[in-house]
Amino acid sequence: MLEVKSANHIKDYQLEILFNNGEKKIVDLKNSLQGQVFLPLQDLNLFKSFKIAFNTIEWDNGADFAPEYLYEISQPINPAKFFLK
Repeated sequence: MLEVKSANHIKDYQLEILFNNGEKKIVDLKNSLQGQVFLPLQDLNLFKSFKIAFNTIEWDNGADFAPEYLYEISQPINPAKFFLK
């Protein structure tokens, strides 16, 4: 079962998320903030007030996203590449 272990706000509506499979990814939720429960999160200050509850991120207004959805729409973080000359 996929779980969110930690999350950090990066900028705008982007979060860096560490999943329980060890992968760290960046998710941009800007286009996902639709519907009655998610519309208030378009206020960036409210969006940044998320917390980890159970196995995902959630907000005080009851909004949350399934960890599988977050994983699916997120982009992997590529480690810095070193080039030898």
